[in-house]
Amino acid sequence: MDIVSNETRSKIMANIKSKNTSPEKKIRKLIHSYGFRYRLHPRDLPGKPDLVLRRYNLCIFVNGCFWHRHPRCKLASTPQNRNDFWSKKFLDNITRDIKNRNILLRKGWRVFDIWECGTRGSSPDLKWLIEAIPDMDKYYVSWPQN
Repeated sequence: MDIVSNETRSKIMANIKSKNTSPEKKIRKLIHSYGFRYRLHPRDLPGKPDLVLRRYNLCIFVNGCFWHRHPRCKLASTPQNRNDFWSKKFLDNITRDIKNRNILLRKGWRVFDIWECGTRGSSPDLKWLIEAIPDMDKYYVSWPQN
């Protein structure tokens, strides 16, 4: 059972941001500090990737572990109530993510999924990202892998 009322829970959920989240800002700051330039949430690409580096043909999605269901991640917990609602919600999110990723890959884009848990802490180990941006052999990366 939820510890807050339905109205309170609704307000809490409505305040969850989909853009300009803390993990996304951390990635943007890191990439920019190494001199890479990017576009944010372009509407012309499927899924409106969080960052797009057109020069490197790269789309970066910074995914919340809860909403996008990071496999075997402790942040991807499932609420105890309204199982049917949450199951459908999560399945729809996963299906949409896979569909958008496949479209981008077929169009020749490289796709990196960076999970929220990999950006946590004062100095997360994201050096791999800076090295992987110009590496044209990496077409799909999901990090961290649990």
